[in-house]
Amino acid sequence: MYDDHDRPTGPADRDLPGPYAREAVSSEAGADERRLEGALRPRALDEFVGQERVREQLSLVLDSARKRNRAPDHILMSGGPGLGKTTLAMIIAAELGSPLRITSGPAIERSGDLAAVLSTLQEGEVLFLDEIHRMARPAEEMLYVAMEDFRVDVVVGKGPGATAIPLEIAPFTLVGATTRAGMLPAPLRDRFGFTAHMDFYSAEELERILHRSAGLLGVPLAEDAAREIAGRSRGTPRIANRLLRRVRDYAEVRGDGIMSLDTARATLELYEVDALGLDRLDRAILDVLLRRFRGGPVGLSTLAVSVGEEAETVEVVAEPFLVRSGFLARTPRGRVATPLAWAHLGLTPPPDAAFGAAAAAQGGGTTGSGGTNGNGSSGTP
Repeated sequence: MYDDHDRPTGPADRDLPGPYAREAVSSEAGADERRLEGALRPRALDEFVGQERVREQLSLVLDSARKRNRAPDHILMSGGPGLGKTTLAMIIAAELGSPLRITSGPAIERSGDLAAVLSTLQEGEVLFLDEIHRMARPAEEMLYVAMEDFRVDVVVGKGPGATAIPLEIAPFTLVGATTRAGMLPAPLRDRFGFTAHMDFYSAEELERILHRSAGLLGVPLAEDAAREIAGRSRGTPRIANRLLRRVRDYAEVRGDGIMSLDTARATLELYEVDALGLDRLDRAILDVLLRRFRGGPVGLSTLAVSVGEEAETVEVVAEPFLVRSGFLARTPRGRVATPLAWAHLGLTPPPDAAFGAAAAAQGGGTTGSGGTNGNGSSGTP
């Protein structure tokens, strides 16, 4: 229901190497899963659960455009994977009664690729550009003019004899989506008339999503089971729906077909998703950090080698949730475990781990590079 459109895979999209495959709680989705979730998407703004402020603001933008009988301002949506950016883009097109064209930033490698898409748009059509921050720079500069003046300049020839031919395009609405808003250049960001930031969902919102999805799947879902699944879904509807399907499978194969609390707990235990949503990789990172490095600080590369994963996997896939949940802090000297991490693993911090707690309070969210990671080995903090 709330997933992002098919796009060329990046490091977080691929099946992860090593012993810590984490399909159950990964916020990314493969092509097969996206097709399965398509049937669970809400079709109208009133059906969309959560993001209340964004829905209210977006409703005002769309209602105003319909009253003026004009295309709405360009819209930028930012937020983590699986929060509903693609779903909202589809809803925008449906609310406007306009066609929807879908592409992605990595697919736009040259300005000619973008010109080919823009020149075939119909008047009022919605163009959804996923992972817009990964678009090639020449195409990005062409997009500036297209968004403001509805024109693209097609360059014919090369060198001194090259000629720019202006080509008028139909008025359209660009809906851009990004998981890394900070990577968008200011000139592009400023050309969007409305920017929406997608927040993580509360447990109550995820419960509503789960009940709706269970109804569409035609499988009974108990209230306490929905609460249990929602609490382990890391605030992400995509993960909630994925866990729901795993619980449904367990109920149909090993149970009576009803998704009860006991069935939900047995399923989540089987897939090694604990009560706070941590999986094997998350717990392995914390375990190594606490037991081997006494809570840190420790460099990213050293931490990744210790759990048998690539540094990019640890940084992009596991670390954001650990930092957001308060288990891990980024400091100029490296990664540091917080008191919550010690408590979650049932360990008692040593007397010299007090620096970790202080660093977590003062340096969380900061990063550094190079140097020594605090345990005698160098690595990226």
